[in-house]
Amino acid sequence: MDQLKSSFYIAGSGMRAQGTRLRVISENIANKDSTAETAGGDPYRRKVVTFKNVLDREIGAELVRPTKISEDLSSFTLQYDPGHPAADETGYYKRPNVKGLVEMMDMREAQRSYEANLNVIQSTKSMVDRTIDLLK
Repeated sequence: MDQLKSSFYIAGSGMRAQGTRLRVISENIANKDSTAETAGGDPYRRKVVTFKNVLDREIGAELVRPTKISEDLSSFTLQYDPGHPAADETGYYKRPNVKGLVEMMDMREAQRSYEANLNVIQSTKSMVDRTIDLLK
């Protein structure tokens, strides 16, 4: 029965981790057109989540935890528009390093991982229910 309990904790930690990832992806998508407010300034910088396995000694299993949310240091793209408020003296302004297609693919991957963990919880619950029915 302890192994079934562990599977609930492991799948739950995966769901929490992917939930964090989905929140960061949503922030990236919401800011994909956010430019600087001052001339020559930097626009919104894409964020990424880093995960690691953490041993939970109480249940004796490794759980996944988000360790940090960091900025993607890839370069910004330049766009020419001399009338833009963030344009520098040459007429170019920096665009965020967020690519909508990449974010949508990351979102789909996180969603599938979340769903897989949810299926583990549902399967484990079903096994527990069957075990209880057999013991009656």
